[in-house]
Formats: sequence, C-alpha cells, structure tokens
Amino acid sequence: MKALLFETFGGPLAVADVPDPALPRDGVVIRMKAAGICRSDWHGWMGHDPDVHVPHVPGHELAGVIEAAGPEVRGWKAGDRVTTPFAVGCGRCAECLAGNQHVCERYYQPGFTGWGAFAERVAVPHADVNLVRLGDGLDFVEAASLGCRFATSFRAVVAQGRVRPGEWVAVHGCGGAGLAAVMIAAAAGANVIAIDIRDEALALARDIGAAHALNVRATGDIAGAVRALSGGGAHVSLDALGSTETCRNSIRCLRRRGRHVQVGLMVADYKDALVPMHEVIAKELALLGSHGMPAHEYAPMLAMIAAGTLAPRRLVRRTVSLAEAEAELIGMAAFGTLGITVVDRFDA
Repeated sequence: MKALLFETFGGPLAVADVPDPALPRDGVVIRMKAAGICRSDWHGWMGHDPDVHVPHVPGHELAGVIEAAGPEVRGWKAGDRVTTPFAVGCGRCAECLAGNQHVCERYYQPGFTGWGAFAERVAVPHADVNLVRLGDGLDFVEAASLGCRFATSFRAVVAQGRVRPGEWVAVHGCGGAGLAAVMIAAAAGANVIAIDIRDEALALARDIGAAHALNVRATGDIAGAVRALSGGGAHVSLDALGSTETCRNSIRCLRRRGRHVQVGLMVADYKDALVPMHEVIAKELALLGSHGMPAHEYAPMLAMIAAGTLAPRRLVRRTVSLAEAEAELIGMAAFGTLGITVVDRFDA
C-alpha cells in the first residue's frame, strides 16, 4: 500500500510503498477515506513524542470503511463506516473498565505508538471498545476532523470545563482545536473571547460564534483585556495552542474559582512550563487537562452535528492528496494553516 513515510525526525517525508498492516485478532483494518493533518503529527515528525520510532507513518485523525475484522471482534464487520478516538484503550485496565479508555494505562495511538492514517490502510486494535459508527449523513472528511481536535475540544468544553450558558470562555490559539472550542462553547451558550496572532483566524472565530476577538500583537496585556471584557475574568479558559505564554495567559485571565483547561500539547521546550501558582492558590483556580474523548462519549457530539448545532465541516478549509500532505505537515512549523486540512485522496 502507499503511505507517507519518514525515516529520520525532521527529515524528508515521501509517499512510499510499504507492507499492508497486520489484522489484530481483536481489531480491524480500515481502508482510509479521510485523515486530518494535525499539529500533533508535526510534533511526532519532529521527534517531540517518545512513543514515535522511525521509520514511521504519521496520522491519527481518521475515518474510513472496515476492510477486515479479526476473529475476536463482535460488534463490527467489513463495510462498516467508522472513526476512532486518537487514543485507543485496551478495554481491560482499571481506567478502561471505568470508562476512561482515552487515558488507558496501556494506550495505543495510530500515528504514534504504531503506524498511522497517512496510508491507504490502518490497523486499529481493541475494536469493540474503540470504534465509533458513522451515520450515512456524516461524510468522511467531516468525520476525520473529529478524531483529535474536535473531540478533544468537545470534552474540554463540556466535560472538563463544564461550561454553562452565560459564562465567559477565553480560547487562546485559534488553530483547529481552538476554533473547534470556540464553536462548541458558543453552541453551549457561552460568551466566547477568541485570541490569536492572525486576523484571518480571528475573523473565522467570529464567524463561527466568538463574541469578541483579540489579536495578541495588537492587544499586549491579554489577561487584562479578557478581565476587562468579561467583567472580572473568564469562568473557563482554554489553552488550545500549547506554549508557556498561552498557558500562563489562560490561567491569568481567569476570575476567582475559574477553570483552566489545557488542550494544546506541552512538549519539547514547554513540557515543564512554569505556571503562576500563586494565582492558582489565591483564586482557588482549577487546572485541568483534556486528552481526547472515549468512543462511548461521542454520541452527544454526533447528535449535535446531526442537528446542525455543531458544524465541524465549516472548519475544514482544504483537502489534499497523500503526496500534498508532506508540504502541509512541514508548513505547520510556521502556524500558517487556517482551520483544518484533510487528506482525502490516498492513491497519490
């Protein structure tokens, strides 16, 4: 099969002929129809993730059709239209048995611990606890955008942030995850403040529901600006980018007893970032992480998409071929991508 392969971290990526994935006894092989290109894939390519070993095929936001199911699979068959969370649980550890497959003690991640979705086929183990069925009304490109950024942001806003109607929500960074958070928080009835360095990203954030938009370069004191707009600070603030600056701004813009949710990955130079702990103590702030969403929690999100309350397709700004994905992935170093780009052609 064809796949986008790299053999050194930060080195060339090229479409190559590689062996088809082996069929797990309790898993499936999925013929790819669409795969999102995420900044997490860029981190893996750069060598920021210790789970990634070369040679490697990235890609973790996927949607497709089951081509084959292993003999231990009970709930799925060839021909089923599916997606999956990017963090696949084993189904047997304490966290999985508690319903928290997304933080499994023995997690598997296509595109990180194993070869991923920038290929004609991908294998997913433990299918019965990890696959999500796609309705006929949800196209593969839109479904692929759910796998990491949209699902992670949905859990960040709804479950971790516990956003309620009328609350103020600040979103720091309007890439794919940040824009998803803006859309979801607005749909939840919140007053959303979108924050970024790019006017075009902020314009899109306003278009999908942000009440206010702040350009970091023009504003200066972001925390002060958010506190002024919201009459005392955000109730919930999300760092959707993942840097020392955005993390600190997210915490510092909160009102008393506010909730900070870390969505953007903190890796490489940012993995041990300092936070203003004195403010956390004085204001009794809550610091929370959001690491994807288990398959069994997709139903409310899919229902909102089916009802038109959420429209992830509006965040997909471009579709490309497997060969074109190389330039898209490399370009993420410059933070120039607007919205979400999806691979939807795998034969070239």
